[in-house]
Amino acid sequence: MSMTDTTGAARAAGQASYGFRAARRLGGIGVSEILAIGARAQAMGGDVIVLAAGEPDLPTPAHIRAAAAAAVEAGATRYAPLTGTAALKAAIIAKHARDNRLDLTPANIIVGSGAKQVIHNALMATLDEGQEVIVPAPFWTSYLDQVALAGGRVVSPRMRAEDGFRLTPEALAAAITPNTAWLVLNAPSNPCGAVYSMSDLKALAAVLRDHPQVWVLSDDIYEHIIYDGRRFVTMAEAAPDLADRVLTVNGVSKAYAMTGWRIGWGAGPAPLIQAMAAVQSQSTSGAATPSQAAATAALTGPQTVLADHLAVFDRRRRLVTAGLNAIGGISCPAPDGAFYAFADIHGLIGRRTRSGTRLDDDRAVAQWLLDEAHVALVPGAAFGSPGHLRLSFAAADEVLHQAIQRIGAAVAALPA
Repeated sequence: MSMTDTTGAARAAGQASYGFRAARRLGGIGVSEILAIGARAQAMGGDVIVLAAGEPDLPTPAHIRAAAAAAVEAGATRYAPLTGTAALKAAIIAKHARDNRLDLTPANIIVGSGAKQVIHNALMATLDEGQEVIVPAPFWTSYLDQVALAGGRVVSPRMRAEDGFRLTPEALAAAITPNTAWLVLNAPSNPCGAVYSMSDLKALAAVLRDHPQVWVLSDDIYEHIIYDGRRFVTMAEAAPDLADRVLTVNGVSKAYAMTGWRIGWGAGPAPLIQAMAAVQSQSTSGAATPSQAAATAALTGPQTVLADHLAVFDRRRRLVTAGLNAIGGISCPAPDGAFYAFADIHGLIGRRTRSGTRLDDDRAVAQWLLDEAHVALVPGAAFGSPGHLRLSFAAADEVLHQAIQRIGAAVAALPA
């Protein structure tokens, strides 16, 4: 072997030994399937309707935008306090007193760059390797990966459609072990819109009282998107005696159409908030100062925007569920909250396309609809509930009309 050959071999060996290697903690974790589907649809180009992401198409209200602009002009462009500005914390405290009957202090609040970061902070601050987190299915996809990144293990009891996809006391009791650290409750739910009543939460609280090691992460981000006159209830309100082990997570992204502003918060016992602040101090530090001014305006300004937005979402909810239920092989109950239709497509699974391809599962159906109808939806398997598709109706009415028409035409063209 020549010297050149030896050098080349050594270089190749070095590349094999010292090339990029992802940390073991990633464990195969990748980009959210929801984001991946959106990227795949965009890469197709052309006329693709993407109903994958949960992002309202509505503009951020004018008074909120104006407050942010005024804050910038007044010099609010420097670092914000680690856990949130005094003004935003005061607005959050007032909001929870007004809407949720919670009595909080600034020490009970941490503001983060979106509710997702707040959840990440909480899990990173509290989970030891192998501890368990109960995440009822169907669930928001990110919970699982966030638990894994923090070293935890997900226990995911699958909820039944006949129970409204709500966690039952029996299922909760069966899922708890001595190693359980958290229960994650998301209501109104992404992806299925499930809502818990006061009596529902009290029944779950009765189980939790027997297991003092279990904390509750109550993800309330869709609080104000709730239909048919239902009243929203959060766990700390339903069971005040458990409030010292409840983290209430919320934000302005969904109800106020402020996804890009990236403001969420957690409300909980001061020791937990301090531990979460330690995590945040080593990642993002304080959330963006102008965004905090905008969020303050959202919470303290006219709340009529909430009813206005809800009316839009309710109209679209009825449009989408009626349209899907008119398509053979699809069944879609109207969600109680949030802005997602969670359609049962078991009637399509097993059928063959015109090219002879068998639709073996919900992922195959989603891919077929993307290819055939140019409509991007998220398979239920991503949420722990195979046999379903999630459709976000946070899009313009005319877009939703066209999507339903395309789905219906594609299904109608399937061979009998």
